Amino acid sequence: MDDALFFDTLRQGLWNAVLISTPILVAALVSGIVVGLFQALTSIQEMTLTFVPKLAAILAVFWVSMSFMTTTLTGYFTDTLIPIIAGM
Repeated sequence: MDDALFFDTLRQGLWNAVLISTPILVAALVSGIVVGLFQALTSIQEMTLTFVPKLAAILAVFWVSMSFMTTTLTGYFTDTLIPIIAGM
């Protein structure tokens, strides 16, 4: 395997990791900001109030975007990694 193929495969893998993780990270960011604003407006400083809604949002977004994640990861493996491993 030459350097160009290695770095191109690595670049594609990292880009797929960014695509797969973006929906979950955005959900965590948005729910964290909403809960933080709620805590600042009401002066409630409960630690579980930040954890539980963020976890619920992450699980909901993960459940909704699971097919997208599976399709993206399966496409990367079948189009890129399997031909490299098989030597095609």
